[in-house]
Amino acid sequence: MSNHHLHSSRRIRRGALLTAAALLAGGALLGTGPATAEPAATQSSADTRAAADRHRASYDVLVFSRTAGFRHSSIPTGIAAIEKLGAEHGFEVTATEDPTVFTDEGLADYEAVVWLSTTGDVLDEEQQGAFERYIQAGGGYVGVHAASDTEYDWPWYGGLVGAYFNGHPAQQTATIKVSPGLNPATRRLPKRWTRFDEWYNFRNYTRGSVRVLARLDERTYDAGPTAMGHDHPIAWCHRYDGGRAFYTGLGHTEESYSEPEFLAHLLGGIEQVAGAAWFNCWTWR
Repeated sequence: MSNHHLHSSRRIRRGALLTAAALLAGGALLGTGPATAEPAATQSSADTRAAADRHRASYDVLVFSRTAGFRHSSIPTGIAAIEKLGAEHGFEVTATEDPTVFTDEGLADYEAVVWLSTTGDVLDEEQQGAFERYIQAGGGYVGVHAASDTEYDWPWYGGLVGAYFNGHPAQQTATIKVSPGLNPATRRLPKRWTRFDEWYNFRNYTRGSVRVLARLDERTYDAGPTAMGHDHPIAWCHRYDGGRAFYTGLGHTEESYSEPEFLAHLLGGIEQVAGAAWFNCWTWR
C-alpha cells in the first residue's frame, strides 16, 4: 500500500473518531443527548458547552501563512490566537510558512489546515496536487481573510475557498447579518453583529454553492465600487471534493484576534472542518 493510502486511511480512521465525538457533542448542544436529571430548559449555556467539551477528541491543525503578495501585520497575532485556542480546546497547532510541508507525508497527520491571510501563488504544482489529495481523502480547510486573495490560477483552490477577493473599501464599522440555524461558527454570535474590520467584496461566488453563515449589510457601511448588494456573503462553509471547507472574510486587524466573538467564530470553523464539531453545512441550488 502506498504512503498516500496509508496516511489517508489513518486520517479517515481519526476522522471517524472525531465525527463520533462531534455527533455526541451535537446531541448535547441540541438537547438530543442522554437525559439528565435537570430539565433541558434550566441548563446553563456553560453546562451545554461543558457537555460538548467532554466528548471533544484531540486533533492536529496546521496553520499556513505564506504570502507572495500583500502581507498582513495581523498574521503573528492570528497564529498566537489559534495556538491559544488549541491549548484551551484540545488541539495541537503547528504554524509554518514552508510550502514543502505540502506533501502526502507532510499533511497526513493534520485534521485541518488553516490558510491564514495567505496571498498570491504560494504552492507549486506538486504541492497543489498533495493538498488536493489531502482534501479528497477527507481533510479540512479553513480560509481566513486573504486566503481568498490566493492562487488565482488554480481553479480547484478557487472552488475550495468558494470565491475570490474582488477589492475592499476603507476599513470601517459594519453590521453582519448572521444566518439562522445552528452552526459551530455562528452559534455564539448575535443575529446582527457590528464590528470594525476590512470588508472584502468577492467574485466567482455562486449563490447556493456554499452555505452562507453570515452576510454583510451594505446599508450600514460604504462597500465601495465593487459592492455586491443585498447578497454579500462574508462567511460560509461547504463540502468540497471529499473534504470540508470553511471560509471567513473577517480577521484583517490585529485587534480581531482578541475579540471573543471573532475567536468563537474562528474556533467553530476549525472544529467543524476537523470533524470535532457538527459540520452543518448543507447547500442548495
